[in-house]
Amino acid sequence: MAPPVRKLPEGYELAAGYHHGHKVTKHTVEKPFKTRPSRLSSRNKHAKFVRDLIREVSGLQPYEKRVIELLKIGKDKRALKFIKRRLGNHSRSKKKRDELQNYLQASKRTKV
Repeated sequence: MAPPVRKLPEGYELAAGYHHGHKVTKHTVEKPFKTRPSRLSSRNKHAKFVRDLIREVSGLQPYEKRVIELLKIGKDKRALKFIKRRLGNHSRSKKKRDELQNYLQASKRTKV
């Protein structure tokens, strides 16, 4: 159970209650934070073009080939678990799975 909060007279310098301690002034930032330079390339059209070109020339990585095989036989959940082990993050793995599903559908469309 929480301790009771003491009411102190107005203008009393001692802080009491849950947030008791030294009085501090909040630090104000004059300039807003700039975006990191590494994040700028994600919005850049040229960088996207270069990434797509490299993907087209180099092809898929070995783990991506295995994921595509899993997606072909309908093992989406197993593919997601496999990607998560490789990439380490659930949201990144879902994004990669969707990307590879789109790649698989596009390759099926070009064959037909």
